[in-house]
Amino acid sequence: MSPQAAMSLMAVVETALWMVFAFFFWTRKLHHRFPAMGIYAALHVAAVPILLVLYYGQPRHWFNDRCFTFYYYTYWAVYIASAVLLFFVCFEVFRSALSAFSGLQRLGSVAFRWVALAAVLMSLSTISFSHREALILAESAYRLMRAVSIVELCLLGFLCLSMNALRLSVRDMAFGIALGLGMMSCSDFILASFISRSTSLAAPLQFLCESLILLTLGTWVAYAALREAARQPVMLPANSILFRWDEIASALGHTGTQVAVQQPASGFLLSDVEKAVAEALSQKGSRE
Repeated sequence: MSPQAAMSLMAVVETALWMVFAFFFWTRKLHHRFPAMGIYAALHVAAVPILLVLYYGQPRHWFNDRCFTFYYYTYWAVYIASAVLLFFVCFEVFRSALSAFSGLQRLGSVAFRWVALAAVLMSLSTISFSHREALILAESAYRLMRAVSIVELCLLGFLCLSMNALRLSVRDMAFGIALGLGMMSCSDFILASFISRSTSLAAPLQFLCESLILLTLGTWVAYAALREAARQPVMLPANSILFRWDEIASALGHTGTQVAVQQPASGFLLSDVEKAVAEALSQKGSRE
C-alpha cells in the first residue's frame, strides 16, 4: 500500500470513528453533562467529510479550481473553532471532577478562567505580523491550539495526581475525555513544533499525528460505549485538609450576617451631654 493510500485510509477511519463516538455520546445523553464536548463532536462529524471532499477535489479541479481556497479557509476555521471549544471542554471536565466539592469547584472555576486567559494571551502575543494574511491565520491558529494543549496537559496531570483525593474512577467519562485530550495535545505539539518545515501529507510526521488522533478517538469511543462506574460519595473526616479547603473556598465571596456598628460620638456632643448631666445634678442638689 502506498503512503498516499495509507493516509487516505486513515482519514476514512477517522471520519468513521467521529461518527461512532458522536452516536454513543448522544445516545447515552452525555451531551447534557458535557455540552461543549457534544458541540465539538458534532463540529467534526460535519466538517471532516467536507474537508475530505475538498482535499481530494483539488487534483480533479472541482469547483472551478477553487477547492484549495475552500479547503484552506474551511480547515483553519474548523481548527480555530475546535481550539475555542476545547477550552470549554477542559472547563467542563474540571468542574465535573470537582463536583463533590462545591466550594473548590466555584473557586477553581475562577482560577481556571484566569489561567486559560493568561495562556491564550501569552501564546498570541508571540505572533509575527510580518507574514501575509493567509500565513497569519495559520500561525494564529497554531498558537491558540498550543495554548489549549498546555491547558489539556495541565488538566490531565491534575486529575492523575488528585484522583484518589477526589474519589474519581479511571472509568469516569471526565477522566476519559481528559486522557484523550492529553494524547491529542501531543499531536498538536508535534505539528506546532514543525510549523516552519514543509512536510507532505505522506510524511512520517503526518502518520504519527494521525495515529495519535485515531488513538484518541478510539479511547473516547470506548469510554462512551462502556458504562462508567458510579461515582462513590466522598466521605472525609472532619479534620481532613481537603474538607477544610472546601469550607474555606465556600466561605470566600459570601457575605455573612451584617452587624450595625454604632459610630462613636463626637467630642462636641459629649461635652453637651456632660453639661446637661451637670445641670441636672445641680438642680437636684438645690431642691434638696
